Amino acid sequence: MPEWLVLTLAMLAACAVVVVITLVRHRRAAEDEDPSETPDVIEYMTMWIGVVYAIVLGLAIAGVWEARGVAQDHVQAEAQALREISERVRVYPADERDRIREDVNAYVGHVVTTEWRTMTDQGRLTRRGDELLQRLRVDLTDYRPASDFEAQAYQPLLDQMTATAQARNARADSLEPTMPGVVWFGLVAGAVITVGMVFALQIRRTARELILAGLFSALIAFLLFLIWDFDAPYSRGITATAEPFRALFPDVGG
Repeated sequence: MPEWLVLTLAMLAACAVVVVITLVRHRRAAEDEDPSETPDVIEYMTMWIGVVYAIVLGLAIAGVWEARGVAQDHVQAEAQALREISERVRVYPADERDRIREDVNAYVGHVVTTEWRTMTDQGRLTRRGDELLQRLRVDLTDYRPASDFEAQAYQPLLDQMTATAQARNARADSLEPTMPGVVWFGLVAGAVITVGMVFALQIRRTARELILAGLFSALIAFLLFLIWDFDAPYSRGITATAEPFRALFPDVGG
């Protein structure tokens, strides 16, 4: 199901719940009940519950958005390190240089095609990607520099290899959802309490109040969907992309 459809259904469901409950309360309310007699303490509590929950939602959105940015940084770091390897290896003999560049291109091609789809669909990296990276590592580390000039390039190449491996590991760690289950429980429970307080204020007197209550509930549903959408940096909605690999290796398929 498309995510825009999920969002639309969630917002409509939130509005429908408010409207239905309000209409049912309106029909069952006593004839002499005066909605204007809501105690001031309830209005005060409702205001503060809304403020606190808004702060929590803001922090949650900031957290998942930051996690999404960090995930994209891992991709950029990995692609840049591989590009440095491909460029710095030019001081090596032609055969060795070509072999290492072929290893780099094979790894990048696998990442932007097969592995990225696996990350999106299954939430994991591929064993083939590990094998290709290991082959690149072996070709780099097993080469014996034949001159001082090559020796000066050897250690920086190993450093870039280390940076690539670290970025890949960080990318793997970023595959898991950012928000723990207990936080989701708090967000959902807070949404129920916050919307429930609307009924404590007896919002049922006018169509204007009913519309505002529905829009308020739809807004909360939208914000919760936004958090859920950003919670998996590589597999939902506005995700981290493989664009850094494509930009730095335009000739590699994908």
